[in-house]
Amino acid sequence: MQKQIVTYPEPFLATKALPVRSVDGRIRELVRDMFDTMYASKGIGLSAPQIGVGKRVIVLDISPVEEEIKPFALVNPEIVGKQGQVEGMEGCLSVPGVEGMVCRYEYVTVQGKNESGDPVTIEANGLLSRVLQHEIDHLDGILFIDRLSSSTASAQ
Repeated sequence: MQKQIVTYPEPFLATKALPVRSVDGRIRELVRDMFDTMYASKGIGLSAPQIGVGKRVIVLDISPVEEEIKPFALVNPEIVGKQGQVEGMEGCLSVPGVEGMVCRYEYVTVQGKNESGDPVTIEANGLLSRVLQHEIDHLDGILFIDRLSSSTASAQ
């Protein structure tokens, strides 16, 4: 079911999300709602805090850009390895109409659980790396506008 997206400057977006204790039916329902909301909003990533849920859950679908990467959800994702740096343009469903250049790690290794509760490890670069970092930032109460490179924000 599509949910309302929480938008800046709502203070909840600056709150650190809590770890998920177990991947159960409620978490799978949350994942479905997050996918529904992300697709309805034409996004490529969404975190649970963006729909007002303080849990460490993210969903991504970059398949329109990188066909070989199928949509997926991660529960309790954590960056466990990183290297290099690269700047790129970002926007956010919670900060509508704003884009800016953000410096991110070029390569990341992320561990978490899938929606079945099985452990997964993802090695990522390019767009996948950027989206993973952006969504994990949301779980830590960080918005992309907190990371803008100098004064590069622009209104759309």
